[in-house]
Amino acid sequence: MSKRGYISRYLLIVKKLKAHPYSSFKEIRDYLEHQLRFLQMQDDTLHMGFSLRTFQRDIREISNVFGIDIAYSRSLKGYFISQSEMEHMNFQRMMEAFDIFHSLNLANDLKPYIYLEKKQPQGTDNLYGLLHAIKNRRQILFAYRKFHEDELRQRKADPFAMKEFKNRWYVIARDEDDGKTKCFALDRLSDLHITGHGFQYPAGFSVQKMFRPFFGIVSPEGMLPEEVVLSFDAHQGKYIKSLPVHYSQTVVLDNDQEVQVKLKLCITYDFIQELLSHGERVKVLAPRSLAKRLQKTYAEALKHYAEKQL
Repeated sequence: MSKRGYISRYLLIVKKLKAHPYSSFKEIRDYLEHQLRFLQMQDDTLHMGFSLRTFQRDIREISNVFGIDIAYSRSLKGYFISQSEMEHMNFQRMMEAFDIFHSLNLANDLKPYIYLEKKQPQGTDNLYGLLHAIKNRRQILFAYRKFHEDELRQRKADPFAMKEFKNRWYVIARDEDDGKTKCFALDRLSDLHITGHGFQYPAGFSVQKMFRPFFGIVSPEGMLPEEVVLSFDAHQGKYIKSLPVHYSQTVVLDNDQEVQVKLKLCITYDFIQELLSHGERVKVLAPRSLAKRLQKTYAEALKHYAEKQL
């Protein structure tokens, strides 16, 4: 079986247990056999020989590579994912991306009915290796190029977690050069090597806590969160309510004319770019300093469209 076939089987096992916790081995096997024709769209040489021993090996591989632990409940007589929803959220996002960008894109029979964006995440070929290094706490070596630099630099780092933002994947890692925890974009990371050297995970470190006060991937040290109040027109407000700008979002006003939301976060470049993307449909009510900052940005942009330049 190809590597893609194995990964697809792991994906189906996780999907099954996420949707139906405490499934028996027979229920899992029947589900996989039913899904065989979809697996064969990716690997037409695949033949399903799914024994209990194979399943136990798959459980170990899912744990080692992806960090998802599957356990058996004797009282409920079934298998289940032992982590909380938050602990394997990144895994789910990654596997959703794999499902879309690999499975569906390779299915020729589905192409007339599915339109995928051509701008796909770059560097995702290193996702599985990085997850393995994170799970097993192994240092990584890689070449890295910053956007504003032409030169590749060799880096050694301790990888802590993965993060996805706006169609890009990042590895959160402690750079050995200065001891700081940074975000390295996978599309600028190459020549990855997983070393045999282990590292100690920092006591009390949490990626969720690290990014809790921020929007996006930028998390400057020393920046404090502020209360932000935004007003959207009623139409855009429906989208903002269904897909909040930030986890801290609360609705403070909702009527036929507008939707006001309150956020508590650090005002970073990423957040300002998000506000600008909403154009005339959003107005900053607080803080005043943020409103003035956007006003200045719009004024500068307007200069590009001055009548004498058109």
